[in-house]
Amino acid sequence: MSNTQHPQLAFIGAGNMARSIIGGLVQEGYPAERIRASDLNHDALEQLSRDFGIGTGDNAAVAEWAEVVVLAVKPQVMKTVTEALRPSLAHHPLLISIAAGIDGASLSRWLGEDQAIVRCMPNTPALVKTGASGLHANRHTSGAQREQAEQIMGAVGTVQWLDDEPLMDAVTAVSGSGPAYFFLVMEAMIDAGVQQGLTREAATELTLQTALGAATLARTSDVGVDELRRRVMSPGGTTEAAIESFERDGLRDTFQRAMTACAERSVSLAKALGQ
Repeated sequence: MSNTQHPQLAFIGAGNMARSIIGGLVQEGYPAERIRASDLNHDALEQLSRDFGIGTGDNAAVAEWAEVVVLAVKPQVMKTVTEALRPSLAHHPLLISIAAGIDGASLSRWLGEDQAIVRCMPNTPALVKTGASGLHANRHTSGAQREQAEQIMGAVGTVQWLDDEPLMDAVTAVSGSGPAYFFLVMEAMIDAGVQQGLTREAATELTLQTALGAATLARTSDVGVDELRRRVMSPGGTTEAAIESFERDGLRDTFQRAMTACAERSVSLAKALGQ
């Protein structure tokens, strides 16, 4: 029987991202008996079932049962998996792809041109339920199905809908790959702190807590991050000296070039993987 709040939900692939989404949903009260998963790694699948009480089966079986199917396999095998799955989708479930670099046209070609498909670009903080996901729905996706996709991905973080699919490449550059940028900044701050005499343990703790505090403050403030930055800076003070050094070294241009390279790589990967 259909349940609009808790549709029968299948995961094709049971890796870290699928595990994070399933865990977030169950924690929020999604009935475990309405979730099933499949994966070639039977040990990982059994562990997932033990941890969350969900059902398991092969790809075809869980897809035929489901009202929503989350495609959580690696991009390199998506074509093979989806083409084999196509006969099991005659009942037209909502299909959510969380594979990077696979565009909607390719998914429709492999899964069926009349299928409701939502592309999703999540990021790794979904593992701790602080993720950020960009979503794009094709024209066959109903309003109710959009709500279902938002409910599922909202279990592990925030969701932003995009009307234009090409903007998914920008989402990749901002949030999809973004955690790595912040990790690099943290690495650099820790190393600089050690060079200035702090122990690595102290530099790491101070850096990570500062990153957490800055993000929390930005999320809860009623002013933009530019104003928050200015509020930390006193004229002629220590923070101003650091910020002026960043500006002289072209930090903004560095980020612009890096994120442009990321988006362009996303486009080229989509072309290569979508063949």
